[in-house]
Order: sequence, then C-alpha cells, then structure tokens
Amino acid sequence: MAEDIFTPLRVARAARIATDIHRFDLVSPDGAALPEFTGGAHLKVRTPNGLVRRYSLCSDPLDTGAYSIAVKREAGGAGGSVALCDTVKEGDTLPCTEPRNDFALKGSPVSRVFIAGGIGITPIMAMIAEIEGMGGAPWKLWYLTQSPGHTAFREELRAFGSKVVIHHDGGDPDQAFDLWPVLEQPKGRHVHCCGPRGLMQAVRDMTGHWPGSAVHFEDFGSAAKPRAEDAAFRVRLARSGEILEVPAGTTILDALRAAGHAIASSCETGTCGTCRTPLVSGVAEHRDLVLMEHEKAGFIMPCVSRAAAGCGELVLDP
Repeated sequence: MAEDIFTPLRVARAARIATDIHRFDLVSPDGAALPEFTGGAHLKVRTPNGLVRRYSLCSDPLDTGAYSIAVKREAGGAGGSVALCDTVKEGDTLPCTEPRNDFALKGSPVSRVFIAGGIGITPIMAMIAEIEGMGGAPWKLWYLTQSPGHTAFREELRAFGSKVVIHHDGGDPDQAFDLWPVLEQPKGRHVHCCGPRGLMQAVRDMTGHWPGSAVHFEDFGSAAKPRAEDAAFRVRLARSGEILEVPAGTTILDALRAAGHAIASSCETGTCGTCRTPLVSGVAEHRDLVLMEHEKAGFIMPCVSRAAAGCGELVLDP
C-alpha cells in the first residue's frame, strides 16, 4: 500500500452531538474544494497525541466544501479519540489523508438494508445522502443504540419517517432488536452493516444464505487488534517452502510483507476480501466477515486471521 500523505484541514466546527460523540467539520485552510468522495468513505486523521485513526465521513458526498466526521470518545482506548474530543476546537488544524472507500455502494439491488450500531451510523449517513441526492435504490435503516442520548443524528434521521427504525436496548442484551425478520429473505437486496463487532458477527451469521456479494461490512480494526490468547505460529509458503514466523501481535499480512512478499490489500480489517489467500493446510482461526462457512477450509484473510490454538503452522499459497 502507498504511504499515506497527510494534509492539514481546518476545524470549522466542533460540537458534541450525542453522549460521548463529537462531530468535527473540516475544511481546506484556503477555502478550496476538497477531493470528492462517495458514501461509505473514510479518511485517516492524525490526532493531537500523534496517533493515526480512521474515521468515516458522515457528510453529504455532493458537498465538496467540507468533510464531517463523528468521533466516539473511548475513555478506555489508546487515547486518540479522547485527544480529539477533549482538546480539538474550532480553528485548530488536523492532518488528514484524502478519502478512501472500502465500503462503497455496489451493485444494483432491488433495495438496500442499512444496519448501524452506535457510532457505526457515520458511514451510513453519507451513503443515505448519496442515495437521496442521486436517486438510488430504495432503502431502510435499522439503527440500534443504547438510549436516545447515545443516538447521533437523531433529528436528521427523524425526517426520513418510516425509512428509519431506531431501537434502544438500554444496555441490556435481553432487549436487543431481533434482526432475523429483517434478514430472513434476501429478496434481491443488499445489506450494509457497521457497528460493534458482535452486531456485525450476528448479521454475518443471519445472512449466511445471502449471496456473498450482497453483504457488506465496515470495521475499523477491532478484528486486527491483538488478543491476550494470541500465540506465535509459523507460516510455510507452499511453492517455495519458505517458513515465516508470525509472533503474537503481528498479522500474517505484516509477516509476509516484512519478508518481501507483495500482498494486495485494502481495508486490512477483514471486511473487503482483497487479501483472500489460499489455505493449503492447517487450521485457521477466522476473524474476518467475508468468508462463507464453506470457504473457510480453503482460504484465509491474512490481515486479521491466525492459526487456531494448537495449530503451530499454516501452509499458504499467496
């Protein structure tokens, strides 16, 4: 992947729009139009404490005068969101990359189903704006949050009437919304889902009978984060016999690249499928949201997945 180029954008507006959610409107310091983007796109932001984070654009893609992002303040995170929400104010500048889209509106479905959990509403706001502005397929949104106070863009979404269903569970798993009636029949539709990993995995499970090309996810790295139980293992390349060590905390993709192998990738969060690699032997722990059950014995997403516990070696054919 090409090295990221960061350009400073000025914060035209910074405001809290829901509990622990802050919106930042970003413009070019010289007032010039910004590069175009499409619904579902994101950009990378270098936060005031030096961390680089990905944030979806939630503004109208037809408006090239400003980008808008919404950031959830994660008190228990690495500090990037806290630095943004607590210290960035109107008039400050933030180094940002140009937009990139791994979650675009693809295909020509009969209609589109949007499912958002919490801050996962951000890319879907831009996707809805794109559809509304350009006359795309009919759509409906199911937006799942803890409470009204945790619901970003509540007033904007209310204007769409019955196209939007908002459900609050009060933080109680027993009050979770039942999505099965929504997803039971594909009916030529496409589903786009963004939110907590548990929600996306549930949607993945409930759409196992859908065509793979009709189910789309956006995830900003939760699957790639190291886990306490992760252990080192080996990867052997089937054609050359080369053996690579993959330590805990390192992805297979990183190990392949460090050894000089050019592997195509895009999202690097296990949602786009670009880095799909044949799995010749070994048992993988699949952490992606792309592979269907019948594909998991023969393929792996090296950006997020690893060897299963007790399997010391995977044989791949990249």
